[in-house]
Amino acid sequence: MVFWIASVVGLVIAYLFGSTPTGYLAGKLLKGIDIREHGSKSIGATNVLRTLGKWPALVVLLVDVLKGVGAIVFARWFYPWFYTLPSVTPPTALDLQTWVPWAVCLAGLAVLLGHSRSIWLNFTGGKSVATGLGVLLAMSWPVGLGAATVFGVVLAIFRIVSLSSMLAALTAIVLICGLEQPLPYRLLVIAGSIYVIVRHRANIQRLLAGTEPRLGQSSPESKAESKTESQI
Repeated sequence: MVFWIASVVGLVIAYLFGSTPTGYLAGKLLKGIDIREHGSKSIGATNVLRTLGKWPALVVLLVDVLKGVGAIVFARWFYPWFYTLPSVTPPTALDLQTWVPWAVCLAGLAVLLGHSRSIWLNFTGGKSVATGLGVLLAMSWPVGLGAATVFGVVLAIFRIVSLSSMLAALTAIVLICGLEQPLPYRLLVIAGSIYVIVRHRANIQRLLAGTEPRLGQSSPESKAESKTESQI
């Protein structure tokens, strides 16, 4: 029983890593605003860039990436540590080498869920792109580096963050399946990438309609907000 309780506690800690609402806190600390009421209504770095500026967006991006890194690093330390405690009795069929990759997989999913469904924001949040990159870099740096490279190249060409994010997620799936990685890691990347793409449903609709804003342009929500304010 202690084993399973400790396992759940580890996942809760990973979730709390992800649930720290970096963009929301930046809006409150720097301008006293709820960033969810401005721009695209997102707490991600892109909306922080539109709403607060370049340097706050960079800080939010780095912290969100580090949340993913932190969750994986913590899982890789925590589970082997408590597995060896005398008071812990793991199932006889579950050896350490088998359990840890699955625990890391679940921790990765937990941190992604925490970012997009933060307990501090009534279970709302961002799209988990930056946090997902952190998970990739900590879990398998070649996959993370490959996804980040695709993100950067697509962004440089098209200047559309959502398109860059989704193509980077698809790249991560291809790379993790092509490299020698444990099955739990592959499942994590596939599930996490699909989750990130699903979180971009509204962006996909705008891409198909040709109305998705490019980097530096106002989002449709920002334009509607400005129009409303000008009519008051």
